[in-house]
Amino acid sequence: MIEYVRGQVASLNPAAVVIETPGGVAYLLQISLPTFSKLEGKAEARLLVHEAIREDAWTLYGFLDEEERELFRLLIGVSGVGASTARMILSALSADELSTVIATSNVKRMKSVKGVGAKTAERIIVDLRDKIKAPDTTLIIQSPAMSEAFDEALAALTMLGFAAAQSRKVLKKLFDADPGLKVETAIRKALPLM
Repeated sequence: MIEYVRGQVASLNPAAVVIETPGGVAYLLQISLPTFSKLEGKAEARLLVHEAIREDAWTLYGFLDEEERELFRLLIGVSGVGASTARMILSALSADELSTVIATSNVKRMKSVKGVGAKTAERIIVDLRDKIKAPDTTLIIQSPAMSEAFDEALAALTMLGFAAAQSRKVLKKLFDADPGLKVETAIRKALPLM
C-alpha cells in the first residue's frame, strides 16, 4: 500500500498531477481542484495517496492533507458514490463547506454538485451525518434565505463557466458584507470581481 508520494511535479492539470520520485519512477495521481490550486507553481510536492484497485484499473488519488483524504474515503464508502463523484464533491466544496452541508442536511447544496442527484445527496447526508463534525463557523448560523441565495448565485456562476472555488470566495465576501443580497444582485456584483 502506498501511503504518500514525494518528488518533483513533472506535470500538472486541474484533474491530475505526475510526481517523479528521486528513484526515477513517476506516479500519475488524480486530484481535486483545491489540491491543483495549492500545487500550482510548486516544483516539488508530497501527496498522501488513496489507491483504488479494480480488475481493469489501478488508480491513485492524491491529497495534500489527511482531512481531504479522510473525507474522500468517507464519501466513497457511501453506496452509489464512486471515486470520480467523491473527487467532484471535494472540488466543488471545501472540507468545511462539506461538513456544514452534511451537518445542516442541506440536500439542495449537495445536489448542486455536478453528478450528484437528489437520492445520492440524501444518502451522503444520512450516511455521513454521524461521521463528520460540523466546523464551528458562522456558515451554520446563516439564515435559510441567505443560504439559498448564496447557493443559487454560486450555481449560476459555475454554469457560466467560472471556477467554483473562485465564485464561492467572491460570493462569500459579498454575502458577508450584505447578508440580505438577492440572487440577481449577488451575481451582478460578483461578475466584475471574477
